Amino acid sequence: MTSRQERRQGQSIVRGKFVPDSTHDQRLLDRPGGSDWLHMDPWRVLRIQAEFVEGFGQLAELPPAVTVFGSARTRPGDPGYEMGVQLGAALARAGYAVITGGGPGCMEAANKGAREAGGVSIGLGIELPFEQKLNDYVDVGIEFRYFFVRKTMFVKYADAFVVLPGGFGTLDELFEAVTLVQTGKITQFPIVLLGTAFWRPLIEWIKESLLSHGMISAQDPDLLHITDDPDEAVKLIVDSRRRADQAELEARVQAASADHNGT
Repeated sequence: MTSRQERRQGQSIVRGKFVPDSTHDQRLLDRPGGSDWLHMDPWRVLRIQAEFVEGFGQLAELPPAVTVFGSARTRPGDPGYEMGVQLGAALARAGYAVITGGGPGCMEAANKGAREAGGVSIGLGIELPFEQKLNDYVDVGIEFRYFFVRKTMFVKYADAFVVLPGGFGTLDELFEAVTLVQTGKITQFPIVLLGTAFWRPLIEWIKESLLSHGMISAQDPDLLHITDDPDEAVKLIVDSRRRADQAELEARVQAASADHNGT
């Protein structure tokens, strides 16, 4: 086997045709001929890092929060929109900030309900090929370039998800949340589907197709709670938080007792 040219680049090793004809130092110190360097992957890492820093900085001091998903296509007067307004208000009355994608439709509705009830209304927008500004009911808004950064913020700063009727984007967020709960990446995290007529066929498909073919465990469908009542949705979240707080308190007491007995 013939030897190939090799170069170490930080923690990486490149060989053969992947060895560049210049070093990182040369490319750094040379005067760039254009702005293409801004769009190279290594520089994107810094941009991604900046988005995480911005999101963490803006959201770290939020009160307890619930993330609400739903279609951007519903309009005021639609049942889904009005349910979103009721939900946002109920969450605010229970002491929760409301986090949405910041857009129109169900997102706007939940933000509107929270704001009009005196709560904290958060919108996490995303750069899209078409123009979509943050809705007027957002108190604190952040625009993201990268979906995965935005998704991290939806989960990290929420105690629960409530999902109103929606399309592909809503389903994406729903199933990602279910996967995180199923795999234990997040715990004590209720997921509530609001709108039984809309969601019931999906629940039936999960049971009849996924469960019957052994693709999920018998208890997995129970990760999804379904209701038509925004107040019931909020009660599920409050009760879950109360159980989590009680479990944490008991664990601390047991740990303190074990330490005392050990001494």
